[in-house]
Amino acid sequence: MMKTTPKKSAATIKKRIFVVDDHPMTRYGIAQLINAESDLEVCGETDNARRVVAAVKSLEPDLVLLDLTLPGKNGIELIKDLKAQLSQVLVLVVSMHDENIYAERALKAGANGYLMKSEGGQRLLEAIRQVLKGQVCISDIVSSRIVAAFTGSRKSAAPESTLSVLSEREFQVFELLGNGLTIREIGQHLCISAKTVESHRLHIVEKLRMTNTAELTRFAIHWMRSQSVG
Repeated sequence: MMKTTPKKSAATIKKRIFVVDDHPMTRYGIAQLINAESDLEVCGETDNARRVVAAVKSLEPDLVLLDLTLPGKNGIELIKDLKAQLSQVLVLVVSMHDENIYAERALKAGANGYLMKSEGGQRLLEAIRQVLKGQVCISDIVSSRIVAAFTGSRKSAAPESTLSVLSEREFQVFELLGNGLTIREIGQHLCISAKTVESHRLHIVEKLRMTNTAELTRFAIHWMRSQSVG
């Protein structure tokens, strides 16, 4: 599903926002919030990641609001695709997923900000305007983590917070393990061999300091379930 709004004349120009989220009620609520502002408007929306790049090329929004959980494509990979084909596009991730795990990955992929959905409407409007001004929008917690990573002062933590040590591909394998996929199914999903998936899985076990792959699978399933709450 995709809805669009034609461009307006220069006299009535507003900053144009394209909304990407797989929940219709969420898209509706965001559109209502944004369209009530005098300087902002939603120019289009979609629930499918595979339609985003073409829509953004056509509509030329000033900013893309992007959820990470989408049918058709991994949200982090979608950010990379957008930035590869439309390097100037601004992307603000708005997600229910734990910023301690996903924010740094989104920023590394090219996002200009990361906001938890729990922050509320007023904070969303502030974040949109912040990114439109060319600033990076992240919480103080994430900012502190990034600084700590660069200065080498990040302390050891529980497995949930040390998922940041995984490479992007390893994290994808971890997520798919948590969704109950087999090694073969993961390989088919990521277009890599089962042997490569197994290699990634063993690296994940090592990096997370787990005993074996069975422990990893249990943890991945538990973690993915916790992320889907809400």
